[in-house]
Amino acid sequence: MTLIRNLLLLVAAVAAVPTPEAAPLTSRAVCAGNTAADRSVWCDYSIDTDYYAEVPDTGVTVEYWLEITNITIAPDGFERVVLAINGSVPGPTIEANWGDTLKIHVTNRLTANGTGIHWHGIRQNYTVQNDGVPSITQCPVAPEETLTYTWRATQYGSSWYHSHWALQAWEGVAGSMVIHGPATANYDEELDSIFLSDWSHETVDALYPAAERGGPPLMDTGLINGKNVWNGGGSRYEKTIESGKKYRIRVVNGAIDTFFKFSIDNHPFTVIAMDFVPIVPFETNVLDITMGQRYDIIIEANQDVGDYWMRAIPQLTCSSNADPDNIRAIIRYSSSSTADPVSTAWDQTDSCNDAPLSDLVPHLSQTVIDPTTDDSDMTVSVFASGTVFKWKIGIDSMLVKWAEPSLLQINEGNATFESEEAVYELPNANQWVYFVIETQIPVPHPIHLHGHDFFVLAAAESATYDDSVALNLVNPPRRDVATLPSAGYLVISFFTDNPGAWLMHCHIGWHTSEGLALQFVERESEIPALLDADTMNSNCATWNAWTAISGVEEEDSGV
Repeated sequence: MTLIRNLLLLVAAVAAVPTPEAAPLTSRAVCAGNTAADRSVWCDYSIDTDYYAEVPDTGVTVEYWLEITNITIAPDGFERVVLAINGSVPGPTIEANWGDTLKIHVTNRLTANGTGIHWHGIRQNYTVQNDGVPSITQCPVAPEETLTYTWRATQYGSSWYHSHWALQAWEGVAGSMVIHGPATANYDEELDSIFLSDWSHETVDALYPAAERGGPPLMDTGLINGKNVWNGGGSRYEKTIESGKKYRIRVVNGAIDTFFKFSIDNHPFTVIAMDFVPIVPFETNVLDITMGQRYDIIIEANQDVGDYWMRAIPQLTCSSNADPDNIRAIIRYSSSSTADPVSTAWDQTDSCNDAPLSDLVPHLSQTVIDPTTDDSDMTVSVFASGTVFKWKIGIDSMLVKWAEPSLLQINEGNATFESEEAVYELPNANQWVYFVIETQIPVPHPIHLHGHDFFVLAAAESATYDDSVALNLVNPPRRDVATLPSAGYLVISFFTDNPGAWLMHCHIGWHTSEGLALQFVERESEIPALLDADTMNSNCATWNAWTAISGVEEEDSGV
């Protein structure tokens, strides 16, 4: 294992070096027994290990250094200002093994922005302070300051990390994340993570006023691993594969407001995981993936030797994109080829849904036992606030303060939350709770919960929830992003086993900034003992000192 661990540390060092594109996975960190013939094995553990109760004790700390800077690049041939991580968009891929501890130093080199990095989907078991959400778990990181996040990889699979400050994630402050572990199907090799994003030639900050006043702005195009072509410029992401081999691909939707259908021409694939949850494998040609979701797939290189399009097609019934047929990458069977593919797309229908719930069967079976419903109204709605629109879920449209994060208030013993802080109290330990989220508005919303997987007990489009709806309590799909269907309902459940202040929000970037969020304060009395008060107070002190000089003002929900 020593060689493997040294390779992981080398990956961490490589990640600190600026690169022109998303860093590839440079080491295939594996555990003994995890081979192409049997990916279910992971040293003394396996795909059958209950990862909620048992985690490998690797004793390894993997360290990364990330710097957020303002640069000018041309991802699709159109030059514009971006916010980059280590000089690239998306940022470098973060890798570790299941059970490793990650120590990630984030330095803010911007001149007029705070920041904070959220490790999307990481449960942060008893490490809530490292969740990376300004106004909830920390103050923003001020310019020229560094904040170190430390957390343990208790899960394995695919995800991403991104800024949770305003709309920074969609200016470029995001990257893929891989936690190596066992899998539910075998494969020969692993390709790079595929990071999907929509893209505009204006900054999303410049587009935000229009989003507040008239709905989602038109995005110009999209990127695959930070690349595309536009108006004769730019280049496409390409990857070469070898006939006869099976490849694992991790697909991440990091868009601000685009449901994608992902596919590779002529190549059906096997889906083996969603978010951080291994599933019973199923076959498909086209994969529905909404903002914040991840899927792991296996493709087999069994087609005629040639070139094939990889496609990310925006679903125009709920996404606004001016170039929907041109968000493509290339899969080649020969590295010497330079031709554009002539392959054709799979037949598909424009729609904005999750993959069918019946397909999303977790490999590790879990049952929801006697869940307690919360009778609070969790209706998603939009309303006019002066000259702009705001969204809300439940209590109020969220409005929290950068300099008064929930954890700071809790630690100081003065957490008398206001309505607009949208707090739901969950005081009881180890209790199943469930919530009904519904909307009458014909707009789907990807709902993301921090600090937990949630169990999807029911969902329906163009329908109203009532007590006659049958809830699936026996091994329902579980993940950390699920779609509230258009004019419909979503019923979710989770187990209160993780004290903290946990954000739940729509992962449409505009909607989060417009207030479509709430927070669960779970087991509040236990939270202060989990906090590093000195680090939290120091972080907030440097933030307050900088804002006193800069005069920066909050213009959105605060998350």
